[in-house]
Amino acid sequence: MINLIKDLEKKVLEGETINFQEAMDLASIEGKAEIKELCNSANNIRKFFCGNEVDLCSIMNAKSGQCSEDCKFCAQSAHYKTKVEVYSLVSKEAAVKLAKENESEGVNRFSLVTSGKGLSKNDFPKVLEIYKALNEKIKIDLCVSLGILEYQEFLKLKDVGITMYHHNLETSEEFYSKICTTHSYQERIDTINAAKKAGVDICSGGIIGLGETFEDRISLALKLRELEVKSIPINILNPIEGTPLENNEALSQEEILKTVAIFRFINPKVLIRLAGGRNLINQYGKECFNAGVNATITGNYLTTSGNKICDDKAMIRELNLEVRKNV
Repeated sequence: MINLIKDLEKKVLEGETINFQEAMDLASIEGKAEIKELCNSANNIRKFFCGNEVDLCSIMNAKSGQCSEDCKFCAQSAHYKTKVEVYSLVSKEAAVKLAKENESEGVNRFSLVTSGKGLSKNDFPKVLEIYKALNEKIKIDLCVSLGILEYQEFLKLKDVGITMYHHNLETSEEFYSKICTTHSYQERIDTINAAKKAGVDICSGGIIGLGETFEDRISLALKLRELEVKSIPINILNPIEGTPLENNEALSQEEILKTVAIFRFINPKVLIRLAGGRNLINQYGKECFNAGVNATITGNYLTTSGNKICDDKAMIRELNLEVRKNV
């Protein structure tokens, strides 16, 4: 297995891509020594293509709860009885205040995230006004996650300073119907393509631990490569009481590390970003930064706990990495 890992590392470093079967061969690796070697190779790929910079982003839950969609993992779905807080779109003042705090702590990106399939006709203009103010008052990159949108809406978002749009595929197309039935996989892909057409970069990834197979994870990673996304957030399912997945078994630390390493083999040049569920990984995912990860969401997430910005920066320094400097 060690020879397989090194052969595929060499292939990727020489600019070639690995295919589904090669990725599945990596997924078959078991044993701590072999998984450590896989992580080392993924880290070499990260160093070669991306250097030692770590990209930090922070998100604001800008509209919470009462979502019409039935995503089986989500506390914000109106289909399930959870204890999630429910509120309408946040104010411009609150968004600017939080963004400034994050900028002052050296975070590279700031994003509003809203619940729902998409924004209402009343809320979308309000979001544009918020981002106009953010674009004027802060100097870090602006991202946003508003659900399913159309091309013309992306043009308007770009005009107010949005550089990246977040829209997860969540899992493979084959497994998707077991996770969500109220909108299709194709709608998600159409949204990503509309954003790209408007000149907006894409942040898209998924959740592991939903009950999917490794084949599903690899299919997702390959689809993200095909879509040429710039950032891939990897979430670890944090089972929420009241959702259909509340009793899912936790993934082992080895399986998490193996997954992020294989994502790096498949997508060597992108930001591989630790996202929700970091509290389920030892030391908030510290080992993952030695397995190909080079970005993270920092601070608190939507409905699951994260790590403090100052603690993340200290961890990054301990790993002899550095936070990307804001220009």
